[in-house]
Amino acid sequence: MSAAVLFEQGLVVDGSGGPSWPGDVLLIDDRIAALGEGLRTRLPDGIALEDLEVVDCRGKVIAPGFIDAHTHDDAIVLRDPLCLPKLSQGITTVVTGNCGISLAPYSTPQSRPPLTLLGADTFRHATMASYRAAVDAAQPALNVAALVGHTTLRFAAMQSLDRPADAVEAARMAALLDECMTAGAHGLSSGLFYEEAFQAPADEVTALARVVARHGGVYATHLRSEMATIIEAMHEAGDTAFHAGVPLVISHHKCAGPANWGRTRETLPLVEALAQRQSIAMDVYPYVAGSTVLREDLVDGVIDVLLTWSDPHPGMTGRLLSDIAAEWGVDQKEACRRLQPGGACYFQMLEEDVERVIAHPLTMIGSDGLPHDRHPHPRLWGAFPRVLARYWRERRLFTLEQAVHKMTGMTARNLRIADRGLLRVGAMADVVVFDPETVRDTATYDAPHGVSEGIVQVFVNGRCAYRGGEARVLARAGRMLTRAAAG
Repeated sequence: MSAAVLFEQGLVVDGSGGPSWPGDVLLIDDRIAALGEGLRTRLPDGIALEDLEVVDCRGKVIAPGFIDAHTHDDAIVLRDPLCLPKLSQGITTVVTGNCGISLAPYSTPQSRPPLTLLGADTFRHATMASYRAAVDAAQPALNVAALVGHTTLRFAAMQSLDRPADAVEAARMAALLDECMTAGAHGLSSGLFYEEAFQAPADEVTALARVVARHGGVYATHLRSEMATIIEAMHEAGDTAFHAGVPLVISHHKCAGPANWGRTRETLPLVEALAQRQSIAMDVYPYVAGSTVLREDLVDGVIDVLLTWSDPHPGMTGRLLSDIAAEWGVDQKEACRRLQPGGACYFQMLEEDVERVIAHPLTMIGSDGLPHDRHPHPRLWGAFPRVLARYWRERRLFTLEQAVHKMTGMTARNLRIADRGLLRVGAMADVVVFDPETVRDTATYDAPHGVSEGIVQVFVNGRCAYRGGEARVLARAGRMLTRAAAG
């Protein structure tokens, strides 16, 4: 007998960005079977009313499961397949392999920064096919769509990363990437900001992006600079994607550092200009602080820096760098050196810039959460409900339909994710029900593990995976996804 679920009498926000409407959504097995009003009176043949699981959605929104456009969940879906931080936000699909850092294709007994963003001792998959098999065996509670990291390719093909790849190394990277794309990867990511990729010239990345183009994938990039030379870095990214013939995603778009505050007035018009010649999108997280590995060049003595982990001084986790430096009687850069290797939240953005980016019609939502941090940035647990609570309900930067579109349909289209992100007949049955009046994040910088409120139920591939108020995972029905055809 088929499993059938009827979401009844809710506000249907279908993920397209179009108008919402009151009605019902019927799931049969792992697909959406019908949408409309009064569906219980006209069920498909073979489905009886007594066979239905009925979810009363009066006063609630029925939407596609949220798609996290920017994650570093490559390893955590294997280590902790319950994925509660994401599922409890209504997220049903995560896009992994961002910022040039992916778990595959690379095998090593001990990872080094910035690969440590994915955790230590996790790189055991020399091919994407191996990683796919591992995800399938782990049976995570949500779906996984994987990008391939340029920095990971460099580690796999090069002995020294402080220079451009030579012809043999470039060919090796291209072959590895081709295998990954054949195995269903969604595209290539780069993190030219990081030292291990900074010496790669644009031509090195463009050659790899051309491999992606042959497979109909996408190119996502953590720009070479998000600070003083951000405009030059954006032109480099645009040219790389344009000459390779691939769609471009600018990762976690921001103007970082006090000297750059307000420059989204320059960067967003540039995005719009690039959009006249090529396919381009951005992702963003809804906070003024970023988070990455502990780096001296990001410590300026002006912005607050919150330690998220430190190998030599784990007891300092969760404290401000300025307080640690004062306690030790040194300046902040010296404290940073003593704490390395480690990670931190950097309060380097202006709220007005965040609002301009998040409201832009080419922007989708990504958490950029770091699940292996001991004291993570609150975006790991709260990014998506925060968009709804702060930027839709409180700030009214966009409509509810636009907010959901930024989390669902737009992301599925931009990242080549098939049959997800929209409520339509035949699509996969990833659904979130939330209360538009109460949905909100509870995770904070002081207490970053807070479970969001107002997420009523989350279904992944037709199975109820999470129910609000229980704060536990009910089913692990996620899948490793393959790339959708371009177009």
